Amino acid sequence: MVAQHKRLIGILLAAACLLLIPLIAMQFTPEVDWSAFDFLVMGILLLGTGLSLEAVLRKVPKMSHRVMLFAVVLLAFFLIWAELAVGVFGTPFAGS
Repeated sequence: MVAQHKRLIGILLAAACLLLIPLIAMQFTPEVDWSAFDFLVMGILLLGTGLSLEAVLRKVPKMSHRVMLFAVVLLAFFLIWAELAVGVFGTPFAGS
């Protein structure tokens, strides 16, 4: 039980640290220009991914199934991130 709480704290800290990267970059260059909404969306995306991976760890006992589900979750994360950033698929949610 304690290990699960440590992993949840790790997920929260990892998401916060990753969100610090663009926040710090915004202080040094005008090329990084995130709004509060951008931080909110990326925070939701990072936390959703981390919590999904945690759920897989807790619920799926077989290692081969875990690896497959991890790959699916991470692929979904990267595809959504790419779409929001540069509009790979041309949806109305596309960035830039």
